[in-house]
Amino acid sequence: MPVKKRYPVPSDIEIAQEAELYPITEVARNAGILDEELIPYGRYMAKVDYAKLLKRLKDKPNGRIVCVTAITPTPLGEGKTVTAFGLGQALKLKGKNVINTFRQPSKGPTFGIKGSACGGGYSQALPMEDISLHFTGDIHAVETAHNLCAAAIDASILHGKFVGDTHRNPLNIDPLNITWTYCEDLECRALRDAIIGLGGYANGYPRMAHWDITVATETAAILALTTGLKDLRERLGRIVIGYTYDRKPVTAEGLRVAGAMAVLLVDALKPNLVQSTEGHPMFCHGFPFANVAHGNSSTLADLVALKLADIVVTENGFGTECGFSKFVDVKCREAREFGLKTDCAVIVASIRALKQHGGAYLLRAGVPYSTIKKAAETENLPAVEKGCENLARNIEIAKMYGVPVVVNINRFTPDTDKEIELARQKALEAGADGVAVSESWAKGGEGTLELADEVLKAIEKPHEMKFLFPDDIPIKDKIETIATKVFLADDIDYTPDAQEKLKLYEDLGLSWMTVNMAKTHLSLSHDPLWKGVPRNYKLPIRDIRASVGAGFFYPLCGNMSTMPGLPTRPAFVDVDVDLETGKIKGLF
Repeated sequence: MPVKKRYPVPSDIEIAQEAELYPITEVARNAGILDEELIPYGRYMAKVDYAKLLKRLKDKPNGRIVCVTAITPTPLGEGKTVTAFGLGQALKLKGKNVINTFRQPSKGPTFGIKGSACGGGYSQALPMEDISLHFTGDIHAVETAHNLCAAAIDASILHGKFVGDTHRNPLNIDPLNITWTYCEDLECRALRDAIIGLGGYANGYPRMAHWDITVATETAAILALTTGLKDLRERLGRIVIGYTYDRKPVTAEGLRVAGAMAVLLVDALKPNLVQSTEGHPMFCHGFPFANVAHGNSSTLADLVALKLADIVVTENGFGTECGFSKFVDVKCREAREFGLKTDCAVIVASIRALKQHGGAYLLRAGVPYSTIKKAAETENLPAVEKGCENLARNIEIAKMYGVPVVVNINRFTPDTDKEIELARQKALEAGADGVAVSESWAKGGEGTLELADEVLKAIEKPHEMKFLFPDDIPIKDKIETIATKVFLADDIDYTPDAQEKLKLYEDLGLSWMTVNMAKTHLSLSHDPLWKGVPRNYKLPIRDIRASVGAGFFYPLCGNMSTMPGLPTRPAFVDVDVDLETGKIKGLF
């Protein structure tokens, strides 16, 4: 085991830096990966040649997937990732052939509020600093490919078809109807809307441009959803970057940039192999946000893991109405021909989150935890009971998809036995197939054995995963199905712009695509301040964007932004380097 436990539990980065990691060649060998399928990136990270591996194991049956999702979280997160990693460690302790798959952390949250997404305590992914920062360069590759397409748009508007051609803008691109963005993998609200091309002809055509955080871009979604190089090239080619003056779509293929984008992403397609604090294999690949993108690790990582392991544990971003719903209706829908499906949903709940949904306090994003610490950590059974309405609703949402549901209560130090037992009772009353209490952060796999037992029982129950809606219904019906059945909205309030987009997309024959709702993760509704189970409201949709390469629409609900902003006190203020040892300080 790479990590020797000590108590009190040190900081995440101390644990990560004290670990004596297994060589990645040994981790690969234990996972069943051959030497010729492994591409090492140093001693402790590697990429895997998915094409060779999938060809070798094409006749082997797939394993089973366990999705780890959560109730509606507080801005701090409730331990979904640490629970997913702890569950993988516990299953390994039980002698199961298991692999975790998870998303690469974005540098936006890493330096913003939430910190890294490598788990915590004794259930971490290692090497933590590398994964949290530059890793194997996948985010850089996506960022470069995406921005290359954006640069190609502005160059096409400025130039003719060839040197000396005096006819500008040969594709007839309407600068006021460009939907493709620039991107940056940082939180920078100043770049949400910016005028570019100022300073004269040499600097391009002036227009309003927009920036997304890289992990919310269509290019990131394409990387995470593609099933291979041919599929990648086709997806990139059909990207719609905007429209002509006569409202015809302009594609990346038409810009003649799709091939170069594919070249930049060839290596990024290969899943990244790392290890947990207990040495079991993990794939860290893909990085889409769950509130503004589809919020799951890559399809290729799952497909590879399913051939190698009997059980694959994957995390879905935020609550069931975000990442888990999108795992099924976006990710599995697009990879159904490969047999991608889930066999169980684990819903992570914390007592502190239940108290917020029960009205004990309200923690806004960016506000110090100290302001609500007493209310969050003082026993409050009425608030826990009331907050369990949110837990019950999340169980209902997961059950809509036809799979067994296990609730896991992620225990924090201040939680009382009475609060834990009340939450357990309410989860069973709400229809959970099993309930466990875990302490993955403090104890690693040993602290997650009860959850492992419940999951092993749940996946043996008869079940059949199903989609929420068929492919062949109108776009509007797909959106309204999610809004009413998942978000419990009474109706939808479309802006005129959103209504116009609906008609345009239907006229263009795009109704085959699925829907990926972009909304806050802090509520089951569009309003982050509405806790519990919001009802009796209309869901406002201000815009609907088409990611044709990714294969989905993303309606923007309420004030949802695709470029986050830094808080008053960002996480980066605590990050530095020890000048004596060269070690990183302050990452979490």
